[in-house]
Amino acid sequence: MQEPAAAERKLMTLTIPDDVPMADICGAGDELLRLVQDAVAARITVRGNVVEAEGDPTEVQQVTALLGDMVAMVRRGEAPDAAYVRRTLDLTRSADCAPADLRDDVLLTYRGRAIRPKTAGQKRYVDAIRANTVTFGMGPAGTGKTYLAMAMALAALQDRAVKRIILTRPIVEAGESLGFLPGTLFEKVDPYIRPLYDALYDMSDNLRTNQLIEDGTIEIAPLAFMRGRTLNDSFVILDEAQNATPEQLKMFLTRLGFGSKMVVTGDATQTDLPRGASGFAQVRSILEGVDGIAFCDFGGKDVVRHSLVAAIVEAYERAAEGKERP
Repeated sequence: MQEPAAAERKLMTLTIPDDVPMADICGAGDELLRLVQDAVAARITVRGNVVEAEGDPTEVQQVTALLGDMVAMVRRGEAPDAAYVRRTLDLTRSADCAPADLRDDVLLTYRGRAIRPKTAGQKRYVDAIRANTVTFGMGPAGTGKTYLAMAMALAALQDRAVKRIILTRPIVEAGESLGFLPGTLFEKVDPYIRPLYDALYDMSDNLRTNQLIEDGTIEIAPLAFMRGRTLNDSFVILDEAQNATPEQLKMFLTRLGFGSKMVVTGDATQTDLPRGASGFAQVRSILEGVDGIAFCDFGGKDVVRHSLVAAIVEAYERAAEGKERP
């Protein structure tokens, strides 16, 4: 990258604490440091445990913020990797956020792990949930739509911004019939709701979560159970919304009560409805532009699972674009 003029240059020095191995910050063979150096308009020099960044003032500040985050990660027992460095650099550029925003945690889990946006798309999503009453998260699997929504819900409950959390999803089988399931009603629907439980228990300890579920502070139920209700003072998440019909989605959205937030997540390309149109696929054309409603799109760059998942998503996106061309 082209270096800035001398008058525009800035020098910042960061001393890595003695309890943080420099190998974890620089990466194997200085891989992580080279990634940063290649991406910014700044010269990075390492002497012992002292890192100097000189160049464009904004990018120098971004480098020091990134290194500060990496130090915090190592102290938490986590290992920064190349994917983390790329995502963080993309976040500072694409999301137009200040370096301090990289440390704006959504939630601190019971294990002490900070949940925060990892991509520009995730940052926009979190900001949209904070600023709007209803937010739609639209995009492929692995982009953190449901996970971040759950973190925002738990944070709102901890801050007493809401009195309860309601988690719901349509009960639709994913392409294959499971047949008759024995047990009570909740035992029958448990396999469909399980992904919501997984995210919940990952963030909150089992005992506390079970207590919140038992006393109704956290409710997990099929979408059909929402009919006829008014949801006040609640943080409501509708997951896998691509499997909701237009009538079901309208029914759900009109449950909104005072003091509540709704987050609707889904991937319009993966509907499992046996017949009929998905309400999720057409909701944007109906509601976009309405005050208090936001739409956030995710793509392959926002996938935070295995790097191969992002490649798969991008391949399918290219195939879909090819089919749409005349």
